[in-house]
Formats: sequence, C-alpha cells, structure tokens
Amino acid sequence: EDPTVARLESMAADMFGMQASLFCASGTMTNQVAINAHTRPGDEVICDRLAHIYFYEGGGIARNSGASVALLSGDRGRFTAADVEAAICPDDIHRPVTSLVAVENTVNKGGGAYWDLKELQKISALCRERKISFHMDGARFFNAITETGETPEQYGPLFDSISICLSKGLGAPVGSLLLGSNDFIKRARRVRKVFGGGMRQAGYLAAAGIYALENNTKRLQEDHRR
Repeated sequence: EDPTVARLESMAADMFGMQASLFCASGTMTNQVAINAHTRPGDEVICDRLAHIYFYEGGGIARNSGASVALLSGDRGRFTAADVEAAICPDDIHRPVTSLVAVENTVNKGGGAYWDLKELQKISALCRERKISFHMDGARFFNAITETGETPEQYGPLFDSISICLSKGLGAPVGSLLLGSNDFIKRARRVRKVFGGGMRQAGYLAAAGIYALENNTKRLQEDHRR
C-alpha cells in the first residue's frame, strides 16, 4: 500500500514488459516465494547443481515448498534445452511432477557466467510446450546485460517469473523484486505474507531501489568501459 513501494514495483515491471512485481527483503526471499507459488508439495524443480536456489538458500526448496530437485551438471551453471528435456519426469505416478525450471543469471558459483539469450529462448519454448513454469534468479541480471548489450524487455516475455536484486551490482542497501503476471504476483504476495516478508514503512527502502534502477544501471555501464 505504500506509494513509494508501489512506484518501485510498477517501474520494475514496466522495465521488463511484465504485468506486476513484488518488493521483498532479499533475493533468497524472492526466489523462495517464486518456487512456492509455482509448485505444489511433491513436485520437482529442475536447476543446475551450482544454482543459488539449491546451493545457498538453506534447503529452502524442500523446507518451504516440499519440492524435490533434479540437478543438472551444466557449464558453469548453465545448461541447454536438451538437458532440460532429458530431465523432465514422464507422466508416471511413481515420479514427481516437474513443475518448474530455474536458471540463474549471472551464475554466482559459475564465476559470473552469463546465459546465451538464444538458449534461454529455447528453454522457454520447451517449458511452454510442456506446461512447466520458468523462473530466472536474476540477482546480477544487470551485470549480464551490461556485458551483452541486451535489454530487460528481451527477457521478460521468456519467463513466468524473474527475481532481480537491488542491493548487489545496483548498490541499494536492501531489497529484491519478484516480477510476473498479475495472477502470479497475487499468489506470491500471499506467500510473502506467510514467509513473514510483509514490511511496514518500507518506502524508505523502496526509494533507494528506485534510485538504483534510475541511476545505477548506467553506472554499471560506466564501470564496464573503464
């Protein structure tokens, strides 16, 4: 309800051509909220073995959402559409339901490796064909597109949800945003509440996030040229 938070959420969604976004305290929270909103207990999430959602989030996929994980061994945290297709569970009552594919951009434990947009387009098309949700942990997303010269608008249509961090490369003191459709963010807002992520007087934090999006993406480009 805070007007500054609402402005930040609207600004971020517009940047990616997505309908809505949700302000959270951390990237771990945005990722875990997304996983919970996309899955049901007993489902399976496909990600790389180096993925932050698996490696650095305290077992949250299992603890928060009751989901299992199918780990891929990609190239510094990046995998292909063929890898995903091979990992999708068949429609078999003895197997979990594959309900989510997640990528990380850039890959923290991959030394900052960034994804090829064409491969993400292939994975997105596969997920849509198989009716599987597609999430991007974009903690350092703006660092990636500073290197590639791409834009947020090229990524928004590929994903059912995107998490971006305001406090890493963009320099805000705290906060991350989860982006998606109106219906998805409505579900995610309820999950955030259950996770204890609703914040009063959050406008001060959101104001720093607005400054970061308006100014510090350009500063990444300045740093890149040095």
